[in-house]
Amino acid sequence: MHLLRRCLAALGGSLVLLLLAVPVHAAAEAGPHQRRAVAEDGNAEARVIVKYRADSALVQAKSAGGAALKPRHAAEMGARLGLALVDRHVLGARTQSLSGTGVSAAELARRLAALPDVEWAVPVRRKFITSAVPNDPYYGPNQTSITPLVGQWYLRKYDSTFVSAIDAEDAWAITTGQAAVTVAVLDTGITPHVDLLGKYYPGYDFVSRTSSAADGDGVDGDATDPGDWNAADGCGSGSDASNSSWHGTQTAGIIGASTDNNLGMASVGRNVRLLPVRVLGQCGGYDDDIIAGMRWAAGLSSSPVANAHRAKVLNMSLGASDGSPCDSAYTQVFNELYTAGVTVVVAAGNDEGLALSEPANCTHAVTVVALRHAGTKVGFSDVGPTVTIAAPGGNCVNLSGPCLYPILTTTNAGTTTATAGAYSSSLENASLGTSFSAPMVAGTVALMLSVDPTLTPAAIASALRATARPFPTSGSDATVQICHAPNGVVQDECYCTTQTCGAGMLNVAAAVAAVVPAVVPPPAPVLDSASMMPTAGDAVALDGSYSGAYGGRTIVAYQWQLTAGSEFATLSGIADASTATLNTTAAGPVTVQLTVTDSAGASASQTQVLTVKAPAPPVVPPAPAPAPSSGGGAMSLAWLAGLMLAVALLAQARARRPRPGAAGTR
Repeated sequence: MHLLRRCLAALGGSLVLLLLAVPVHAAAEAGPHQRRAVAEDGNAEARVIVKYRADSALVQAKSAGGAALKPRHAAEMGARLGLALVDRHVLGARTQSLSGTGVSAAELARRLAALPDVEWAVPVRRKFITSAVPNDPYYGPNQTSITPLVGQWYLRKYDSTFVSAIDAEDAWAITTGQAAVTVAVLDTGITPHVDLLGKYYPGYDFVSRTSSAADGDGVDGDATDPGDWNAADGCGSGSDASNSSWHGTQTAGIIGASTDNNLGMASVGRNVRLLPVRVLGQCGGYDDDIIAGMRWAAGLSSSPVANAHRAKVLNMSLGASDGSPCDSAYTQVFNELYTAGVTVVVAAGNDEGLALSEPANCTHAVTVVALRHAGTKVGFSDVGPTVTIAAPGGNCVNLSGPCLYPILTTTNAGTTTATAGAYSSSLENASLGTSFSAPMVAGTVALMLSVDPTLTPAAIASALRATARPFPTSGSDATVQICHAPNGVVQDECYCTTQTCGAGMLNVAAAVAAVVPAVVPPPAPVLDSASMMPTAGDAVALDGSYSGAYGGRTIVAYQWQLTAGSEFATLSGIADASTATLNTTAAGPVTVQLTVTDSAGASASQTQVLTVKAPAPPVVPPAPAPAPSSGGGAMSLAWLAGLMLAVALLAQARARRPRPGAAGTR
């Protein structure tokens, strides 16, 4: 944290926003393991549940006999269908299950439903154990292949040891996130990682100063993190040397790493999508780049290109370390985003309990303080009366050896330039800081929007506060005091209050449960295209398989169509499939629309505009230059003819010239 101050001071006091991580001490709606119900269409018996009509002859005959209505009509139904059927459970006055062989459950249900005495018939389906615990190997305790031993303690249910754990498990029983929800990660960019495959859109790079870009260029469509390492004095006189942080990859993993894939780690948002927006380079980032990235990520700006994947949530694990107030530029953009329905989650900062700095102190920011596993404020975290909520930020307890309670997340194994994807460990690269508290809240907001996409930023912040768990007031070292209001004096571990650390400790399960709507929203279409600016003649793959439905429903139909630009392209593919192909023929704008329908018959559409470019003109090689003549080379006929003509004309001119002394001369 002192390094950040020295680096900022060395840069002449200009506002440079730095990633908020602390270096280590000494250095679709189905829940996890939920399977869709499977019909028992096996080779043995096929079972069906059937309900008979109240006016059927079978029911009337049973009623006339005065006996209790226990429908057991397998023999009668079998005789009508030519099958040997067996009575099974009585499931109501006119409902029973029955079974047969030699036919599938689906076919038996269809044939029964066609009989005049039957109101309906459905195949018996198999159900499985429902669990909210993912199978990612680093999620649970007792790790053997990676530290920390406790695994991802912060996502699990809270207990007397892990007081600040956020209980994502019970939230995942409600939703595992919708791919239609996009979280923008405004950070250092992203590096490839096996646990992030298919989880993020291409994004954009807004680092405009080549002095800090580290990738050799300015603003462009490549949000890859080239590394932000620095030599000694690289961020100003007295600044220390540092390896690349891969900070954007770390924050992205907490929000949306692939989960329940039997690989690596779990994330809070699970199935939500990520949008990397690179705004930080070497020695931090600058306000104009960051604000440009904020507006583009939210779809408020099409400069330099349109954003096809507007984010409803922005994670900003960055900030100043000078106590600067929220100025007019940030005030304006936060107001714009708030009005547009975009929630911006910001890390509180890591200056040992000092006052919040910009942008954490801006109105409408959802600001997050960092907690220790025991629920007290981590020593490095800043505080303030405008903080929204607190979440785990990682802590070590011990002063030597592996860090005990860090935040495990995705990172890169390279020290300067990117190499292979990796996970942060408890040794030299433990993840600690309010940088990692903020993405837990951003992932939570994404889950909330996954059950109700109409939520406003105000409703989201209100639900986070209302469902927060109270801070502990005891249980730590006897020397630990109550956190006080920032007064310019550092304060390390302390007991949080609602005036210093927000409304309480993040409770993901309660926050998600609080916003489940009474009316199930329409489905959420997601239209992905392989290219937004194809060249005429290209075949562009279109994918709608990430579309999702709410309230336990499923997507049952897809419809693709061109709503504009049919003179520039055509669609092909299997009707009602989740994918299609756009076959471009000429240059011009093309609008593709995907409509999805859920199992309750509700539909929704998404459109996307693709700009088809004209092919580049063919490159015509220049005509070869004539071979130079050599001293002994023969003249070409054309050159010789030209020379002879010139000699003849010169001779004629001399013949007409007056001789000296002739008449007319003077």
